[in-house]
Amino acid sequence: MPKNAHATPRRSLFAAGIAAIGASLCCVAPLVLLALGIGGAWISTLTALEPYRPIFIGVVLVFLGLAFHKLYIAPRKCAAGDACAVPGTLRNQRIIFWTVTLVLAALVAFPWYGLALLG
Repeated sequence: MPKNAHATPRRSLFAAGIAAIGASLCCVAPLVLLALGIGGAWISTLTALEPYRPIFIGVVLVFLGLAFHKLYIAPRKCAAGDACAVPGTLRNQRIIFWTVTLVLAALVAFPWYGLALLG
């Protein structure tokens, strides 16, 4: 078993998080900038990433699917001294997975519920 095989779910979750930030960047970034007191006409140009939003959402789903597969479907093969052999590791990884999934879902869905918050 490779030494970094237990890090694959972590890498998939990290990649999904980056993709979700990219997917919501067109909508969340102007809100954050306005909340910080930064304004101006150039904020309206931040919506230039809107056409790429479906691609980012697809990337989020792919990486979440990979992490789900690694945590729930793929057989676990651990040596006695590996970190994945500790009984609570899988449970902790699954808790982190579902927490990150909820945060990513909130980021991806922000354009829909953000209108209700701001309107």
